[in-house]
Amino acid sequence: MYALPTYTALDMSADVRLLMSWASLILTIPVVGYSAWPFFIGAWRDLRRHTLGMDVPVALGIGTAFAASVYSTFIGHTAVYYDSVTMFVFLLLTGRFLEMNARRRAGAAVEELVKLIPAAATRLPNWPARDEEQVPVARLAVGDHVLVRPGETLPADGMVIEGDSAVSEALLTGESLPVSKGVHTRVVGGSLNQASPLVVRVERLGADTRLAAIVRLLDRAQSEKPRIGQLADRAAAWFVGLLLLITAVVGLAWYLIDPSKALWIVVSILVVTCPCALGLATPAALTTATGRLTRLGLLTTRGHALETLAHATDLVFDKTGTLTHGRLSVRRVLPLGSRSEAEVGAIAAALEAGSEHPIAKALREVATPTATASLIRNTPGRGVEGHINGHIYRLGSPRFVAGGGTPPAPPESDGSTSWVALAGESGLIAWFALADTLRADAPAALAALRQLGLRVHLLSGDAEAAVMHAAHQLGIADWHAGALPEDKLAYVKALQHEGRIVAMVGDGINDAPVLAGAQVSIAMGEGADVAQAAADLVMLGSRLGILADGVALARKTQRIIRQNLGWALAYNLVAIPAAALGHVTPWIAGIGMSASSLLVVLNALRLADFKNK
Repeated sequence: MYALPTYTALDMSADVRLLMSWASLILTIPVVGYSAWPFFIGAWRDLRRHTLGMDVPVALGIGTAFAASVYSTFIGHTAVYYDSVTMFVFLLLTGRFLEMNARRRAGAAVEELVKLIPAAATRLPNWPARDEEQVPVARLAVGDHVLVRPGETLPADGMVIEGDSAVSEALLTGESLPVSKGVHTRVVGGSLNQASPLVVRVERLGADTRLAAIVRLLDRAQSEKPRIGQLADRAAAWFVGLLLLITAVVGLAWYLIDPSKALWIVVSILVVTCPCALGLATPAALTTATGRLTRLGLLTTRGHALETLAHATDLVFDKTGTLTHGRLSVRRVLPLGSRSEAEVGAIAAALEAGSEHPIAKALREVATPTATASLIRNTPGRGVEGHINGHIYRLGSPRFVAGGGTPPAPPESDGSTSWVALAGESGLIAWFALADTLRADAPAALAALRQLGLRVHLLSGDAEAAVMHAAHQLGIADWHAGALPEDKLAYVKALQHEGRIVAMVGDGINDAPVLAGAQVSIAMGEGADVAQAAADLVMLGSRLGILADGVALARKTQRIIRQNLGWALAYNLVAIPAAALGHVTPWIAGIGMSASSLLVVLNALRLADFKNK
């Protein structure tokens, strides 16, 4: 309002122009002192840390133009830039506001997870009586019984005690179809009951729930910066330093050529250059891709995961619980000597009483322990040893139960079953035949991975016949059976020595070492906690097909990052010379800088609706 007449009026006196300058100064003071204050704070923080961040040239541009304008006003000159300062702050804040909304949209998956747990629940304090009371979820305790009606969200992790329903876990796992839940099945807090009322016994609350664990893993991933992001940050710091040097040289040159143009050209250079676009190129794309992956059901838990997955050449699978359902069942019990099936079944159940391994769960379903095992020693990938009624028993692979001797030969099978041996102090006393079934989508998922150029491997600790049978069903040429944890790690290391980039998929405790040793690792969401802790990504659902989606999205993310970095570099290569030659005014510089940052963010948002075709 005050600047426009000074540009357009031809007969305005010097006193009136000066009055307009004072009016503009009064209106600009709150803009610089309040609206632009975050830029000054950010610049001061960077300088105290001896770094050159993106706020440094912004603060210098605003401060220089404002200080020079104030000086001109006080000495009676009319060459002021209050309108440019105000417009620049407005455009910059508008760009950051749009950027913030884009980031919030990209991080919506995390916010949705945090909001899943309801505020209140229906508790049955005198179960099995049907007395009901509404209580805050924060007042629930482990062991409480809660009633979850159709349309309500489960308030905690627990086990169904009564009822038969279908539960939607779409926001947690990415699974679009409801999951059937009946008596003695576990349910996850945050999932939605859809069909019938359920009575659930609370087993985990608050920070111990699976939902809380997912949120913690997401927070860890967002706090870690990948290598390409660190390189971009360092490049941005060097860029700011070079920018300040160029600005000083150009300003000195214009001061010698035409002092009246020196100031606004310096301000234009500081404003038009865009370290913001350079700094946003990587985090905007990674944040958007991470949110999309979470909605698909693949949780990123490490900062480097997407970058490494995009370059993976080999995908190594465990078998049990990964390519198969992991719900083993004992198909046959073969006792030896005078032992009965019930007796050897009770011994095996006692040894596996405290384990969550799929084999342990299957063996516990055969019989109920008649005694408690003590001094239990678990050897991951091999078996378990313990004392029952003063006798030592070993349960596991033939090599393990042999204790250094000659491993017993398991009975013949068609390859679809694997054998677990049970030995006492006097030798072998029983065989247990266990069988598992392949996941229905495993063949299609592996075919999709091969189409992406990945080489697929199968490593398993199971017997050779069972592993060969699964490998032939899935068309996997590279497979190895009887692999101990150290064998799996050695296999992955050998691939890495060949220059391969290995992604490992596993679920059990025995997979934790090889998950940690691979360049990028993926744990099944139904697997052991230690495997998830060692992994870079966690599959929240049971759909193997999301692995191909994850690889394709990771590769597209890398392309988007390269596009963003290329645009930021090209823009600055054009903008800096144009501003240095005096072809860019400060207000045009503000528009160019804001548009450059916004373009980078909008390009990254293309990942939000990614679909693997």
